Parts: sequence; C-alpha cells; structure tokens
Amino acid sequence: MSAAHTAGDHPHGSPGLRPLQVGDRVGLVTPSSAVPADRMREAIALVESWGLVPVVGEHALDTHPRAGSYLAGSDEQRAADLMRAYTDDSLAAVFCMRGGYGAVRLLDLLDVGALRAARPKPLIGSSDITALHEFWERELGVATWFAPMLGTGELMDDPRNITALKRSLFLPTRGKTLSAPGADTMVQGVGEGTLTGGNLSLLAMTTGSRPGGRSAKGRIVLIEDVSEQTYRIDGFLVNLLRSGYFEGAAGIVLGTWHECSPLPEIRALAEELLVPLGIPLVWGLPFGHGFGVDCVPLGVQAKLVADAQQPRLEVLG
Repeated sequence: MSAAHTAGDHPHGSPGLRPLQVGDRVGLVTPSSAVPADRMREAIALVESWGLVPVVGEHALDTHPRAGSYLAGSDEQRAADLMRAYTDDSLAAVFCMRGGYGAVRLLDLLDVGALRAARPKPLIGSSDITALHEFWERELGVATWFAPMLGTGELMDDPRNITALKRSLFLPTRGKTLSAPGADTMVQGVGEGTLTGGNLSLLAMTTGSRPGGRSAKGRIVLIEDVSEQTYRIDGFLVNLLRSGYFEGAAGIVLGTWHECSPLPEIRALAEELLVPLGIPLVWGLPFGHGFGVDCVPLGVQAKLVADAQQPRLEVLG
C-alpha cells in the first residue's frame, strides 16, 4: 500500500463533494453485508424519485459462498463491484447499500492507483463503511459522506433521514452545520481540522492496518456506535488511546449510541477516558445510527465549536 494521496495531487483537481444533479448516474454496491432484494427495490425507487439513474453492481444481491448472508458475495466480488463503480467516470456518486461487516476485508484487494486516477465522486455510507471512509481519506485524499444507507430501515423507514440525505447530497457542503438541542459540551474550546472517524468499533478494528500507526493529528474525530455494551466501548476507546490515535487531534464529536448500553454509562466512560485529553469534546450531535440523524462529510475542513451555549460542527470546505 503506498503513501497517502494529498488533495491537491489528485489528477482531476478538487476532491470535494460535488452536489448531485437530476439526471446523474449513480452506483449502488454492497461492500459489506448482503442487502435483501426488497430493500434494493425500494432503494432503486427512491433514487429514481430524486431524478437519478441507479446503476446496480453486478454482485449487489449476492451472498458469500461460505460465510452466507453476513457478507454480500465473496471478497473479490464485492471489491470488484466497488472498484468498477468508483472508477466509472460516468457515475456521479457511489452508494454503499448497507453496513454490517465486510468492508475491512476488501482493503487489500483495492487498486489504489486506479482509484486515484478516477474522477472523485461521493462515496456514501456509514457503520461498517467507516473502513472505506478512512481508506478514501488517507489513501486517495478525497472526501466522502458518512450517511444513512439506502439498504437499511434506518433510512427507508424514516422520512427525516431520507430528507437529510437528499438535502446533503444535492446542496453544497460548505456552510453545513450540525447541532442539536440535546448536544452538550464536555470540554470547551474551538478546534479546526479535517473531519474523520465514524463508527468506533471499525476505527478500533482498523488500528493495526494504519501504516506507521497514523494518528488523527490535526483532525476532528467523529465517533458513534450501535448495539454495543459499555465494556466493549471501553475496550475500543482504550485500544485507540493506547495506539496513539488521538494524539494531536483537534477535537472529538460524539454522536448516537443507538441500542447501546444506557447513555449515562457511556457518557461517564467518555468523561473518564476522553476528557483528560483536554481537546474540544462535544456529546450528542445527530450523526450515526438510528432515526433523526444527519449526514456528515468526511475528509473536509470543519470547525468544532464546543461552548456552553450551542455546541456545533461547522463545515468549512
């Protein structure tokens, strides 16, 4: 795996998130777990209702020959679909249909040179797709969307999430602000840097695959998770802390903890492990799993305002 690509080096210029337009062709792929056929039909209908033209990956509905439904096709098939979609310059975006597990198994199968040579386009997904977001940021130097996914009930069964996704994809990212009435500042301050992170368990899972033990230096780290108990969240955070991941970070933003242990337990854990870092730290911004969440662009510049009045994340790039 070669060194990370910087944004200014990309052969097609700016790696920013160009807003989608009616008539754009978009890819639908499943890099992680399998998506049910009925969810795929719903996703196609939704994308078409937005005036987009969906192009479904060849293996999008496959299942792994040995692992079964927790993986959508073999590693080689999933990687091929992802490569084919992202390097197709006729596509304006690539939607990852769902998370679950499996993206980390693709990282060594991706052709970094071919991905770098492709025209930058939004890669959209969350949860397990965190492994790809991190790869895209550090190896390609392009921005992505951490967002609810088309093949999940969290998006398709929640009109608020559908509205948030459409609004995010069709409007410029600059000036987008994330805030919430229940958000709370745990460590005051203002931090500026590139947005990174995503799902906590995936960040911990990929620690060993970061060349040179890369940290989040100069970055604002987003963290959320789903269906995890406090002791496992403890372990994930300790793993990242011991690896030096947070060294030099500009700030940390904590999102949703959908169907995890009681929130007071998780907050107490954050107070014990993250507050001592002494960097701006905000609890409760609306990104992650569950209903009523927003989309966050990763790999772009942002400012975290951790104050007592209205803690918020402001997208600058």
